[in-house]
Amino acid sequence: MRQPFRTLARDEDEDEINLTPMLDVVFIMLIFFIVTASFVKEAGIDVNKPAAQTSVVEEKANILIAISAANEIWIDQRQVDPRAVRANIERLHAENPQGTVVIQADKESQTETLIDVMDSARLAGVFDVAIAAPRTAE
Repeated sequence: MRQPFRTLARDEDEDEINLTPMLDVVFIMLIFFIVTASFVKEAGIDVNKPAAQTSVVEEKANILIAISAANEIWIDQRQVDPRAVRANIERLHAENPQGTVVIQADKESQTETLIDVMDSARLAGVFDVAIAAPRTAE
């Protein structure tokens, strides 16, 4: 009489689905997607950029600098003093030597501020400097 009871308990154990391998695969995929994801860097403010017909997409723009209409300079979502732009670019360029500097200048900003930022980038050793502009419809 005890024998059928033991086989019944053993059958219930064998019918359970083992979820451990599936959870392992899901966590590995999650880690893979997090590591390989490319995150969009923002300069810190919205800039009303002038449009250009000859603009091209810069693939490896890692140092984004924004110049607002009030000539404020923004790097990594914080306002930067014009005298500290060179030091910030040197620090960011040391983190990623293949990166380029992209300047997002507002339509209403002064050319002098744009030139000062470009000079700071070149003095910091970054000669690949671009000015961001959306492409216009032809």
